[in-house]
Order: sequence, then C-alpha cells, then structure tokens
Amino acid sequence: MSPAIIQLDQVNFRYEDTPVLQDVTLSIEDGEFLGIVGPNGSGKSTLLRLILGLLAPVSGSVRIFGTTPAQARHKLGYVPQFATFDRHFPISVRDTVLQGRLGRTGRILGYNARDKEVAQRAMAETEILDLQHRPLSALSGGQRQRVLIARALTSEPEVLILDEPTANIDPRVEMSVFDLLKRLNDRVTVIVVSHDIGFISGYVSRVACLNRTLVCHATSDISGEVVEKLYGMPMQMVHHHTILKKKQAP
Repeated sequence: MSPAIIQLDQVNFRYEDTPVLQDVTLSIEDGEFLGIVGPNGSGKSTLLRLILGLLAPVSGSVRIFGTTPAQARHKLGYVPQFATFDRHFPISVRDTVLQGRLGRTGRILGYNARDKEVAQRAMAETEILDLQHRPLSALSGGQRQRVLIARALTSEPEVLILDEPTANIDPRVEMSVFDLLKRLNDRVTVIVVSHDIGFISGYVSRVACLNRTLVCHATSDISGEVVEKLYGMPMQMVHHHTILKKKQAP
C-alpha cells in the first residue's frame, strides 16, 4: 500500500454557528485519483480549502506530506472552481500559464529559461501549445480550463487539486478534460470535486461522498442506494456518460 500523503483526522469546521464538516477522517495515498462528491452546500470546497491551508479546522488535524498545509503548499497545484478574469485584459495563454511559476522562480524581474521550459511542457501536456499566443478571452470554456490546469502544472506539484473543473462545460468537452486528468494521474496524485458521481466513477479510483460527514467507497460499490443516502432523494445514474437525474414518477 502506498503511503498516505494527505491525512485528515476527526476534522470539524463551521462558519460562525453553521456546522459545515463533522468528524471528517480521510487518508489519500500517493498516486490516487480521488473524487469528492456531494450536494450543493455539503462542504466540498471547504474540504479543499482545509487541505490547501486556506482555512484551519475548528478541531482535528490536517497533515500534508507529514507536515502542515502551509509548509506543504508548494507541493499542491490548485485549479479553482470559478476563475474570473477581465475579458478586456490583454493576457495571453502563455503568460497565464507562466503565472504558475510565481513563488517558484528565483527571478525578481521576469521569468527565466527554466520557467519558460516548464510552462512549454505544461502547455504541450494539456494540448494547448498551439494556443499559447492567443488572448485568454478568445478561448472556449474547455480551452480555458486546460489553460488553468496547465498553470497549476507549471508549479510542478505532486498533487493536483481541482474544484468542479468541468462545471458549465459541454459533456463532450467534459470527457476530454477527464481523459487528460487520467493521463496526468500517471505521475501526480489527483483530487477532483464534482457534482457528477456517475460520470467521475468511470475515472477515479475511489469516491469520497461528503454531506457534512464523509464516507469513502470504491467505485464498484457506488449504487443507487448510496447515491440516495448522499443526496437525500431517489436518484439514478444515467449513462450518457453520465449524469444524475431524479427518478421519474411512474
């Protein structure tokens, strides 16, 4: 068994008087492709922020590579849920990807040859090298998502963390993004938050079902009963690749 590189032990978190996470214990091994699913407001994004060290638990502990999230942050690459940008700001794909080197580069003025080499490799790996001189504002949603993944890869992480990476993206494009993540998982640990339990179960090695408390399942154990318990209503996994839909009344 691979060593646990991320360990949450009895983690509790609340916003003021509102409990969000309760007694969450989770071990993530090196090389895993872990999916985190749950209904809106279940604490998925909060869980990621705890792993990233952007929030601190009310109680319990979070250890990343045997140390604190703040000390291990350089080993984590993050793709946020909503990347807002000024559509009139003239930034190219290449310059956006190079932002991933901020905090890694030793240069105060400009990027060095090593930074540019790493960015070129990340763009090639995410299949956007031919777009590098185009303005970010001219890209489709799926292309922008690949740019953000490339930017995260440019920090040379050991763990890639993505929060709803395919939200509001066409299903066909969603599949291509997850195909990319599956390839990346050959060399980095991947943690992805998604609303689509049916779809990601075809890619991930394990599913963490979160609704304030957390239960992990092997993908083969995901059933309609598990989904109904998680979402609090009868659901079925429909394979167009796949989405969750309410069961229709007879």
